[in-house]
Formats: sequence, structure tokens, C-alpha cells
Amino acid sequence: MRVLVTGGAGYIGSVTAEALQAAGHEVWILDNLSRGHRSAVPPGSPLLQADVRDREGVADVLRRERIDCVMHFCAASLVGESMEKPGVYFDNNVIGMIQLLQAMVDAGTAGIIFSSSAATYGEPERIPIPEEHPVRPTNPYGESKVISETLLSWFHRVHGVRYAALRYFNAAGAAERLGEDHTPETHLIPLALAAAAGTGAPLPIFGRDYLTPDGTCIRDYIHVLDLADAHIRALERLETLEEHTFNLGNGEGYSVLEVVKTVERVTGSPVPVREAPRRPGDPARLVASADRAQRRLGWSPARPQLETIVADAWSWMQRHPHGYGD
Repeated sequence: MRVLVTGGAGYIGSVTAEALQAAGHEVWILDNLSRGHRSAVPPGSPLLQADVRDREGVADVLRRERIDCVMHFCAASLVGESMEKPGVYFDNNVIGMIQLLQAMVDAGTAGIIFSSSAATYGEPERIPIPEEHPVRPTNPYGESKVISETLLSWFHRVHGVRYAALRYFNAAGAAERLGEDHTPETHLIPLALAAAAGTGAPLPIFGRDYLTPDGTCIRDYIHVLDLADAHIRALERLETLEEHTFNLGNGEGYSVLEVVKTVERVTGSPVPVREAPRRPGDPARLVASADRAQRRLGWSPARPQLETIVADAWSWMQRHPHGYGD
């Protein structure tokens, strides 16, 4: 297939684009490089430096390159930042989705796979969380993903756009060539690794009074290569999907302190920490039920162990001590 990967210079987008190439698909990258890295773009995939909100420009790309399907990764994705700048998040994530879908209709592009989030659920009523769970986001980032999924549903009903919305839990780990390099970095595992290596500040522990066994938040970590695999499986089944939303997670949760201990085992170094207040909008537990993805997509994580995820991230960080360097 001919696939346009929006946000393909970013963390998950670049890993998925490389996996698409390996699976034999033709790949184009669209990214405005505001948070992505030119050197993360897989060799052999043309980079189109543009903004997804440029409806006419995106439609022209879709027509010119005869794109069969879009994989949409470009979104602002920091929960804390979304609580401070909700307008930025709705502009980038919701207006971006509207313009992209309009461009797809204009160009006759029939399919899209959307990078959604467990942030749609908010504070869960039960663990693990199934897709049928009510969506009650506790921050503008999660709300922007709910609105985007609603838009997808209506464009499917009205225009016949085929779609899958993949609700990630916590993406982590690295591929051989590609890994996490965010500015600023807010994800727990790379921050803990940097603290252990002495190249980063002491790791902030945002709250120790959650209703969890050790008082810190619990999250479900999923290897970025497993996420890429799920996207390819969704692409291959897109025409026949009767259900459209899929959780992607391991079904196992780890607390912040459990992650810290794993980082210490992998690196052989202590992780200096500091106490910090809770972040607004952070649920105590987010753990996935990925049964639907297993049934409908034939997908299950090939790298579920937290130690494997941390070790792969550590290996990439050691090879790229300055990230992508751009």
C-alpha cells in the first residue's frame, strides 16, 4: 500500500514508518518538524515538511502520490501542557483532524489509522480498561482525542472513510535506529534513565498519595515496536473491520517506583529522585484490556516485559547520548 505517515519524524511515527517499509509498503512522511527530527525519517521515505492543518496542501499530496491510507500521529501530547494551554491542543489536535479528514475526502483517500490514547478514559471505573468503558477525559489532551474519534465516526458514516483508532497506553522502548528524543522530555522511562546516567536531573515523583500499593501512579507500558506492529495489522484489516477502537497495552501495570527499580537493575546505577506534587489530570491507574486487538487484529505484544522495554530504551540512549543531535 501507499501510506502517508503524518508526524512520521516523531517517536512512534518514525518507528512505524520504518516497520511499514520493512513490511513492503511505500511510505511518505508529512511533518512540520516542530517536535520531530529530520534524521528520524526512514531513508527512502520522502519528507514533506508541511502542517496537517493545510487542507489544500495535504489534499494535493494525497492526490499526487495516490495515497491509499493515512497513519495520523501528529498531535500535541503532553497532559500537563494541555492543562496550561488547552487552546493549543484543540487547535493542533482537533482542527488538524478536521482538516486532514476534509483533505482525505477531497482527494478520495479511503482509510486512516489514528493514534489515539488511553487518556480518553479519564479516571477508570474498573481495571483492566475495556474499549466499552465510558470516556471521561480529565485533561484537554484526552478530550482532543475523544473529539477526534467522534469526527472519525461521523466521516465514516457520512463519507465512508474507513478507520481504526488505536488507544495507546504508555509507549516506551526503542528500535535499533530510532528512539525517544523529546524537548522537553516528560516520559518516565527516559527521564529515569537520564537520572541514572547522571545526564539528567533527579527524577520527579509526582505524588505519593495515590490509592495504589506504593502510593505512586500505575501505568501500562507498551513497547514502541509492538505499537508499530499493531498499526500494520490494522492497515491490513482496515477494509473488513466492524469495530474501530482498539486498546494497545500489555494488560500489566507498573508503578512509578517499580519503574525506578527496573531502571536501576538495567543500568546498574541508582536513580536519584525528588518529591513533587501531583500533576493535574493524572489518574491513579491506567491498565489496558487488549482482548479486542487480540481477537480482531491478531495482535499481542511480543515484548511485554518491562525489563526488555527499559533495556531497549537504555541501549538506544547509550548509542545516542545527545538524541538525534538536531
